[in-house]
Amino acid sequence: MFKGKEKLQFESPDRLNRLVEGSKIVGDFIADSSLRIDGEVQGNVSTSSKVVVGESGLIKGNLVCQDADIEGTVNGNISTDGLLILREKAKVVGEIQTSKLHIEEGAVFLGSCSMGKASLNQKSVEVSKAEVADNVVY
Repeated sequence: MFKGKEKLQFESPDRLNRLVEGSKIVGDFIADSSLRIDGEVQGNVSTSSKVVVGESGLIKGNLVCQDADIEGTVNGNISTDGLLILREKAKVVGEIQTSKLHIEEGAVFLGSCSMGKASLNQKSVEVSKAEVADNVVY
């Protein structure tokens, strides 16, 4: 009963962090509640909730969150536990790690994408690095 109530508090409008157009943060941004970015963040963004990057929004750094809805620009890696939506005007340059992905026509994505649980993909990355190390000629 209380867990559902706590989740609603994080998603309520009065618990929304908002960086408006014309604003700029230099450094990492960490939050427990939802976040909307219409300004610029030069650093990593991390939240346990949802992140929306508006059309004028820009992140120059990595994004780690539960769900993300991108309409602006992200120059960095994106890692979500839930759904990642790249809207028509989205521009993403970096690697994506997500459970679910929705890309609208017109979105620009330059990088690679891994889907599924991070722990499973992390193991495969570690194996790939070990295989590469075995094939290196010194």
